[in-house]
Amino acid sequence: MGEIFKAYDIRGIYGSELTEDIAYKTARALSQMIANEQSGRKLRLVVGSDMRVSSPSLKQVVIQGILDEGHDVVDVGLVSTPAFYFAVAKYGYDGGMMVSASHNPPQYNGLKMVRAGGVPVSRDTGIMRLRDQVMNNQNFGEKKSGGTVTTRDDIVKNDVAEAIQFASTQNIKPYKIVADAANAMGATYLRELFTKLPCELIELNFELDGTFPAHEADPFKEENNQALMQAVVEQRADLGITTDGDGDRIFFVDNEGKLIEPAMVRGIMAQLFLEQFPGSTICYDIRPGRITRDMIEQYGGKPSVTKVGHSLIKEQALKEGAVFAGESSGHFFVKLPHGTFEAPCIVVLKLLQYFSRSDQPIADQIRPLRKYAHSGEINSTVADKDAVMAIIKSTYAPTALAVAELDGITIEYPDYWFNVRASNTEPLLRLNLEARTSELCTNKTKELLEIIRA
Repeated sequence: MGEIFKAYDIRGIYGSELTEDIAYKTARALSQMIANEQSGRKLRLVVGSDMRVSSPSLKQVVIQGILDEGHDVVDVGLVSTPAFYFAVAKYGYDGGMMVSASHNPPQYNGLKMVRAGGVPVSRDTGIMRLRDQVMNNQNFGEKKSGGTVTTRDDIVKNDVAEAIQFASTQNIKPYKIVADAANAMGATYLRELFTKLPCELIELNFELDGTFPAHEADPFKEENNQALMQAVVEQRADLGITTDGDGDRIFFVDNEGKLIEPAMVRGIMAQLFLEQFPGSTICYDIRPGRITRDMIEQYGGKPSVTKVGHSLIKEQALKEGAVFAGESSGHFFVKLPHGTFEAPCIVVLKLLQYFSRSDQPIADQIRPLRKYAHSGEINSTVADKDAVMAIIKSTYAPTALAVAELDGITIEYPDYWFNVRASNTEPLLRLNLEARTSELCTNKTKELLEIIRA
């Protein structure tokens, strides 16, 4: 059972792997850990959940676990993960737990945990300690009393209001926009946000449904975006938006129905934040998306490369005081007065303002950024990950322009560059390659896959 405790959260099949007992004990263990760090004082912890079928039952035991440690609970109801982070950080609560398995299939559920400021509890900052306590059933003494439950139903509204205060709604054209929420939590903030904008919103799959009847809530997989791409073209819309299961990842599609790669969105955001905060640091993960680095340098920012993983990029952004950070999987982080975390509403507002500066269709504005060919992330099952990585290094490193081993191995040549890294949890190697031409991208991807899959 201990394997459900992952690098950034707890995730497993509900009932067989993640049970009410584990959720309850984890809530007690987290309460104890944060209380010990706060000199044993009484805490106020936030609890939120997504729309999965098993979420109400798990949420109930999480609340009970916190109460049984004598602490107060603030129940924020059905919220996206970014709204949960906002609640913890904005109102000065001591931390909390979000019941969600993000984009995983319906039979899964999970727990995301944060300290004050919405700072994630990850493998290196406490998840493994929680795992050991829960799996060994240690230190769950007598239940305490004195804890209370307060409910708040204003978080989604307040989160959107805060985004508007930060980014404003000025100079946004009356665009026609199709949004696909995949029957998941992005629907909550997209609907609220667009009531404040001069745009026409066409909603796809906005009914919350934990069985994901339309498609998997993972926009990183292209097949999940087909309906959106088609609808944008058919409706002659200006832009498409799609979000994942817990609403912390957001993707965009141009008016021709083509994905605007997260690296491009990240580059545009870097430009906008550097106009506002000249010379600032912008963080982005090691996976190829050269356009991001180009734009950070073009607009006078300091590029800072991070490992892959939303908690890791957030931790580095916090440490370096980055004004903005973006991950290739569609996580975009903003430095706000009360914390640094995903802020999809701010990204939507700023992107709409950026596109509104020009009279050109959005596809024409994006075209100059489409200057590199990208393989996408390609997973290969590999028995001996270390041996394959060693072969890749000995084959490519001696004649490379640059080699980095921050996360897996990243190798740069003048006309192409790639990253190969191992999965934390599965016997997989993940390849991301980018090149100056699509022919070179195809050839080099094939060449590397032959080594990886030999």
